[in-house]
Amino acid sequence: MRDETVARNYAEALFELAQRHEGLEVFGTGIATVAALLDENPSFRLFLETPRVNAGDKKAVIRKAFGDRLPVSLIHFLLVTIDKRRQRLLREISREYAALVDEHMNRAHVEVTVARELDDESLRLVAERLSGLLGKTAIPHQRVKPQILGGVVVRAGDTIYDGSLRRRLDGLRRRLLAAGGPSGATAGE
Repeated sequence: MRDETVARNYAEALFELAQRHEGLEVFGTGIATVAALLDENPSFRLFLETPRVNAGDKKAVIRKAFGDRLPVSLIHFLLVTIDKRRQRLLREISREYAALVDEHMNRAHVEVTVARELDDESLRLVAERLSGLLGKTAIPHQRVKPQILGGVVVRAGDTIYDGSLRRRLDGLRRRLLAAGGPSGATAGE
């Protein structure tokens, strides 16, 4: 089985577990904390993923590191990933779990690219308009890219809405060149 499929299956199991216990957000925060630690601490990741380290030692570290910070059910889930030798997929499981929660809560993460950073009120208005357009609660992630000159470029999944000034100017330039004929010269020259 491919890693993506396995991670998705584990994320679905975690999602069901979360619904029965402490809740989706609590588990989401917990698995994201584990994934962040794996990203930020290469020695911890190496310890957890190395097959030479005894599974019992890995479990003891998980219990000690997260025992008082994460729900007991989530700790047990982490221990099962060690038993099944799937701990190297924890970061992908976390991403898949977050996607399942977003889907369940009817949320969509959208990348909003602007020439200059938006203030909180403008970002709220963009989120509101995008929510209406998408039919889901839009969660904007702002990127500043001065090259677009102005306007906004929105990426929602595989769909891109390009309302940038740069795109408009490029379109105008193409229309002007096309109107000038094959050589680009206008009729009055």
